[in-house]
Amino acid sequence: MSKVDNLHDLFVMEISDIYNAEKQLTKALPKMAKHATDAKLKAGFENHLAETEDQISKLEEVAKLCDIKFKSVTCEAMKGLVKEGGEAWEEFEKGAVLDCALIIAAQKVEHYEISGYGSLCALAEKLDYADAIKILREIQEQEVATDEKLTELSKTINQKAYKAAA
Repeated sequence: MSKVDNLHDLFVMEISDIYNAEKQLTKALPKMAKHATDAKLKAGFENHLAETEDQISKLEEVAKLCDIKFKSVTCEAMKGLVKEGGEAWEEFEKGAVLDCALIIAAQKVEHYEISGYGSLCALAEKLDYADAIKILREIQEQEVATDEKLTELSKTINQKAYKAAA
């Protein structure tokens, strides 16, 4: 296999990677929702699953617009983040502390995705994929919004966990 030496091929590799990451996330989010005890957190994971499925469709649209085919890759970073998040319900009792751990795991995923979509936007800009940039930025904004919701939710849940330990 030859080494990548151009931005187009790098774009294909990176969009394939994030596509796989989103696919992995569709399997992880239902498990996170199942283990969450806070109703708002559970609903947030369920809502983000629907959003993630929509983002997968949007990535497929980007691939069509850019006339590319996804490479068959496994996003090792997401695999690790999902594995680490899955350890939370094995290590913590059901309740507010587990919910805190789930939020931390989810925010790590969101930060990974935010940076991935930012990089894709920069590559798409250099490659003059104007229509793709709009879609990729929209996805990135959704990831930022999810991260902000998790931060807001953590304020309440962290307080519950603190009180439960006191």
